[in-house]
Amino acid sequence: MSYEWLIFDLDGTISDPKLGIVRSFNFALEHYGFAPQSEADIAAYIGPPLDQTFVQLTGNNDPLFIEMIVAKYRERYAEVGYSENHLYPDMKPVLLSLKEKEGCRLGVCTSKRADFAEKILAMFGLLDVFEFVSGGDIGIEKWQQLEALRQAGTISQKAVMIGDRAVDLTAAQHNQLDSAGVLWGYGSREELEQASPTHLFEHPEQLIKLL
Repeated sequence: MSYEWLIFDLDGTISDPKLGIVRSFNFALEHYGFAPQSEADIAAYIGPPLDQTFVQLTGNNDPLFIEMIVAKYRERYAEVGYSENHLYPDMKPVLLSLKEKEGCRLGVCTSKRADFAEKILAMFGLLDVFEFVSGGDIGIEKWQQLEALRQAGTISQKAVMIGDRAVDLTAAQHNQLDSAGVLWGYGSREELEQASPTHLFEHPEQLIKLL
């Protein structure tokens, strides 16, 4: 299959967000009287939407509380957390190379809020590589973001969703799209294989095979 659209997750796929995410989670948790969590414990939650993660970490699913603790997280993330991202080695030349291929269009679909995602991509000099950035928010699932892109005609069925967590792959399947799991992020091989990706890659350079 030759794809018209390559749609990338951001966290754990294009860049490593761990430092900023861990520090911002603990900033919010401690503000509301919870014990800070270890880097390893929080890293296991990188990928899915923030509200779902805070329910897991606090055991509190009151919508108002979750809204407040997410806002506290974003307070630090907007100021400094976003800048604590690190681009994965080889990712920039691979993205620039894909951008140059005729008939290949690139987009981003992330659970992160769109304005944060755009700031991160701009920081790496990559914002212009992508034709759109679809961001999430409280209560929005990634499959709904992909569905909205399809229904708006932004992407065609000749699209592949590329990500490091099962949520990326199942979102693609929900929309009858192909998927590519990547093993340099936060999902284990077992997690990704259980989600039956169309493709599974170990290094960014292998993404060229999608064309």
